[in-house]
Amino acid sequence: MAAAQGRLSDGTGGMDDAKAEDRDASRSGPPPFRAAVDALRAARLRPEIEIDPTPAPQRLAPHAYALEATVVDGDQDLADGRLVLLHDPAGHDAWRGTFRLVTLIRAELEAEMAVDPLLPDVCWSWLTGALQTRGLTCGEPSGTVTRASSHYFGGLSERPASSQIEIRASWTPREGLGGVPDTAAHLAAWSDLLAQVAGLPPAGPGDASVVTLPQRRDPQAR
Repeated sequence: MAAAQGRLSDGTGGMDDAKAEDRDASRSGPPPFRAAVDALRAARLRPEIEIDPTPAPQRLAPHAYALEATVVDGDQDLADGRLVLLHDPAGHDAWRGTFRLVTLIRAELEAEMAVDPLLPDVCWSWLTGALQTRGLTCGEPSGTVTRASSHYFGGLSERPASSQIEIRASWTPREGLGGVPDTAAHLAAWSDLLAQVAGLPPAGPGDASVVTLPQRRDPQAR
């Protein structure tokens, strides 16, 4: 699989804003939120995953922090995604908690995989399985798995048809000591999902049972 056309970020200006937000998030907001953000910033992922702060949505919760990641193989982008941490100290009825994690993951598909009727169910099971493998419990999970195909005409007719998969999901992480969820572990589980969507081999011997989608033969060049 390859990253869907176009990066999730909005360019260098957006990255400057994200860096400023990254600094501010560790100094502002209630202590549980600051601790959760610090854990995300300190996490280390497998080397194929490049991750950076990105501007967070401002209207979903009183406090928000976002990360953007790309799975890279040499000079090829295999998949990309965004993970957003939301926090409402007053709690949220729909979340059934004070924190919420929201994600978007995108990649291109091989044509034969795009028509597999079981693909959406498999992709959703990867998310729940990644959390379970890390020993994480979560509440109120919800999301969509979307397949889309693009066919090109006129001046673009030389481009081959392409198909993409998009996973949108959110869940409420269990809060631990001091009301702080283990965001580092949730980030690790999310990176496991991102790697599976990208078609990366398992990270270690303990992951040998994990099944990933194969990489596209012509992933997007950087």
